[in-house]
Order: sequence, then structure tokens, then C-alpha cells
Amino acid sequence: MAETTSDEERRRRSLKPLRKVFPYLLRYKGMVAGALVFLTVAAGTTLTLPLAVRRMVDHGFSTSDSTFIANYFSMLIVIVAVLALASACRYYFVISLGERIVADVRRDVFEHVTQLSPGFFDKVQSGEIVSRLTADTTQIKSAVGATASLALRNTILGIGAVGMMVITSPKLSLLVIGAIPIIIVPLIAFGRSVRRRSRLAQDMLADASAYASEQIGSVRTLQAFTNERLVSSKFARAVEAAFNAAQASIFARSFLTFFAIFMIFSSVVAVLWFGSRDVLTGAMTPGTLGQFLLYAVFAAGALGALSEVWGELSQAAGAAERLTELLAEQPAVAAPAVPVPMPADGAGSVAFRDVVFAYPTNPDRSALHGLSFDARPGETIAIVGPSGSGKSTIFSLLLRFYDPQAGEVLIDGVDLLKADPREARARIALVPQDLTIFAATVRDNIAFGRPEATDEEIRAAARDALADEFIEELELGYDTPVGERGVTLSGGQRQRIAIARAILRDAPILLLDEATSALDAQSERLVQVALERLMEGRTTIVIAHRLATVLKADRILVLDAGRIVEEGTHRSLVAHDGIYARLAKLQFETGADAFRKAAE
Repeated sequence: MAETTSDEERRRRSLKPLRKVFPYLLRYKGMVAGALVFLTVAAGTTLTLPLAVRRMVDHGFSTSDSTFIANYFSMLIVIVAVLALASACRYYFVISLGERIVADVRRDVFEHVTQLSPGFFDKVQSGEIVSRLTADTTQIKSAVGATASLALRNTILGIGAVGMMVITSPKLSLLVIGAIPIIIVPLIAFGRSVRRRSRLAQDMLADASAYASEQIGSVRTLQAFTNERLVSSKFARAVEAAFNAAQASIFARSFLTFFAIFMIFSSVVAVLWFGSRDVLTGAMTPGTLGQFLLYAVFAAGALGALSEVWGELSQAAGAAERLTELLAEQPAVAAPAVPVPMPADGAGSVAFRDVVFAYPTNPDRSALHGLSFDARPGETIAIVGPSGSGKSTIFSLLLRFYDPQAGEVLIDGVDLLKADPREARARIALVPQDLTIFAATVRDNIAFGRPEATDEEIRAAARDALADEFIEELELGYDTPVGERGVTLSGGQRQRIAIARAILRDAPILLLDEATSALDAQSERLVQVALERLMEGRTTIVIAHRLATVLKADRILVLDAGRIVEEGTHRSLVAHDGIYARLAKLQFETGADAFRKAAE
């Protein structure tokens, strides 16, 4: 354990996570080459300036030759023009490369996240994932773009300046080179602290973003319970914590900058003092001292800039580490290397064989205990039982959102553990109780069931779900945006759009989780007719909380604590006088009493 902790600490204190960006750089070798060429030209052009200054000081002023000076100033204008052009081209290539790479990273991370198993999202807030997709990728864009460019430019400039200093005056160069380790070692140590603090600040910001995303998504509930001040104060505390963490990172970077600039320019002052003594004794010309001083300033400026760049790269490394952690997540549910193909003529049979299952978030408590049942093609099975009995878990296992700890779940005779999850899910249409309506048009929401469907097929599905009537009355009809989570629609309208989506999917297995629960009495009756037409020839499993929706089921399974305790038709189960009979009596008598009171 101690060794693991040590390895983790070393990993956190390096820039190694940025290596994950290299494969993206290799995709755009032309842009990288262009950036490097113009970066080198800009740095090389900068290094020629001190040479021109030395010749002008030593020769131009000493001879009072105005033509010589004019020619040198003309040459300086040319050098400056080359420098400006190279810098502009470097900026274009570098910034374009950063934008291109961050777009690729965002795309790949999002694609990877969509393939992770639901068990991952049981533990991680969606707001934190969005923070990694936005804030962390922006940090990487900065690193790949401007920061990396500055780092390379200043590295080339610093090495070149040091080399020219050695050529110009080996004696003075020893003073500068001797001071470099004194400067560099603390820079690296401070950089590690900056990176650690930057990672903490990014984590704090992700927590604040996740909380804000959750509360904004539930703003109606928030306002209905008048909890604006409560959530605002909680968010303020989260933001303040993120600020404090960021401030610690900023302080570390500020101290790093102070130390670097003070030490670097102190060494330049020392060099200038020693050099002036050589000029006075005639051991060095004024032009040579000026040339050396300019190179020393270039080297000092490069090292000072690198101290700031190191801090920014440390921040980017923290962001890359968080994204790497996300990309390293593997789906708990994945297709086998050689999946068993689903039969082409499968009619939609379903079977559970001694299934035992516990959710990953609560492994000590089994949701299903040795569950076994069969659903023949075209059969309608209703599942009823008290809350927490395992009804929704059956759907989750059929959709292979999770894998059972024991037993088998089969569709058309194929064990889902041996099949490709996407191929198995393609045989299922779902109408969940917790509806998902996207912030898109009505047409797009229905077409989500089968994106390649034609406009006429979409309209036909809406008619079968008895949704076309209210859709045509909307301002833009099928092209009407419905807002986030379908906020502009009533509960019944959202339910019918979800049913239309399932109809359009045209799958042999239909899963209905209280599919008519949000409808008024008239709409419920009409939609029930549409569902009965849809259910013809399909294997249908219905989770029902209201027993009135399951009276026509071929079989009813009664679950209690993850086990099937009763099975039969409505009539036989009522006669049995068990759990189902008590549920039926409670619901029907309560409904009759309510109806009687309303009539009175």
C-alpha cells in the first residue's frame, strides 16, 4: 500500500499525464512541423539582434560612419520583419493546433463516456463529467497552444543565448551557468507544489459545477420548496472552497515567479558588474559587453518565462490527469472478444435462470435472489410488487446495464453475457417511468427511437401513440422545440412522445414501466388501445404500480424482496388471497371510495 501511495505521489508531481496528448499531436504532423519551423525561425532571428548591436557599437559609432549605421538600421528592419512574420505564422499554427486537438479530446472523451456502464454514473455526478469536458480540456488547449509554444520558444532562445554567451565571453558565461542550477532546482520543486494545488483547485471547481448542474436541472422543485437561499449558500460555499484552492495555487505560482525573476536578474546584474570592470581594463570592447548583456537578458527572460510556463504546464498536467482517469475507466459491461450473434429470426423470447444480483453501490444487499421465469414470444407478462421488490432491476438486467453475479439472462436463447450488448438492446423498445425528453424538436425526440426513420414513419408512430393531435396544435408542429426535459409539454404529452419513440423502434421485445401513469383517464384509455395494438406479436413485460393496467396480461408475476412469490392471472391471484389480492383490494377499494366521495 505504501509503495502504491508513493507511486501515485510521484505520478502527481510530474508532467507525465501530458504524454497522453502526444498521439493527438501526431495526427497533425504538418501543423506541428509548421509551428516548429516558424518557432525556430523566430527564436533564431531574435538571437541575431545582439550581433548587430555589437557591430554597430564597436564599428559604427567609432568611425562616425552614417552610411554604415543606416545600413545596419535597414538590416535591423528586415530582421524585425522576418521576426514579425515568423511570430505571426507560429501563432497561427500553434493556436490552430490547440483548438484542433482540444476538439478531438472532447469528442473522444464524450464518446468514451457514452459507452461506460450505468454503474459508473451511479457513483459520479454528471456535472463533474461536464466540468472535465469543458474546464479541463480548456487547460489542455492552453498547454498545447500558447503555453507549449512559449515553452519551446524560450527553451530554444535560452539554449541559444547561453551558447552565444559562451562564444562571446567564456569567463562571464561561467558566472551565469553556475547560477542556473541554483535557479532551476527550486523552480522544479515549486512547480510540483503548483501542480498539486492546481489539481485540488480543479477538483473543487468540478464539485461546484456538479452541484450547480443538479440544482439548475431541478429549478422548479427548488423554487416550489422556496429553497433558493439554501442552495445559493451551498453553492457559494462550494465556489469559495474552489476559490481558496485556486488562491493557494496562485500564491505558489506567484512565489515561483518572484524567486525566478529575482535570482535570474540578480545574476545579470552580477555579470554586468564584472563585465564593466573588463571594459575599463580594455579586456573587452563595449560592443562585446553589450552583446553579452543582451544574450544574458535573453537567457534570463527565457528562464523567467519558463518558470511561469512550468506553472501553466503543471495546471494542464492536472487537467490531463483528470481526463486520463476518465478515459481509463472501462465499461463494467462490455461485449466479449467473440460475441455470440443474436439469431436473425429471433421472436423475442426472454428467460431468467436462477439470477442473483446486487447493485455495485450496495453489494451486500441482493436485489434479486434466484429469480427464474420465462416469457414466450408474443406473451404479455406483468410484474407487480411493493417498492424495492426488484421490478426495475429486471429491466436493467434485460437491457444489460448490469451483469448478474449468478445465473443467466437470455434473449432468444442467447446468454447476454456472451452477446454484444448493442445487438441485444437493438431488440428492445423501452418506455420508462422516468421519462427522458431531450431539448430538441418533437420530431427529433420521436426519431430517437430509430434515427434513420422517414418523416412519414415518425408521423405514423405519433398517430399510433395518439400524440399527433396535440403535436399538430403546437406552433411549429413536429418542428416545435420542447425545451430542456420537455418542460413545455404536459406530463401526458411527454408520455405519449415516449410511447411514439418506442413504437418507432419496432423491436420484438417491449418494456413498459407504468407506461400510462402520467395520463388522464381519457388519454390513458386511448393510449392503452394503442399499446395493445403495439403489443400484438411482441413479447411485452409491464412493470405496473396500478393494477388496473395489468388486468389483460397473460401472466402476472408478483415480486417480493427479489423473489417471485406468486404467479398467475388476475383472477387466479385474487382467488389465491395472497400479496396480489391484498394489493388489488387496497387499490380497487381506495379507488371506489374516492369515486364515491367525489360523487357525493
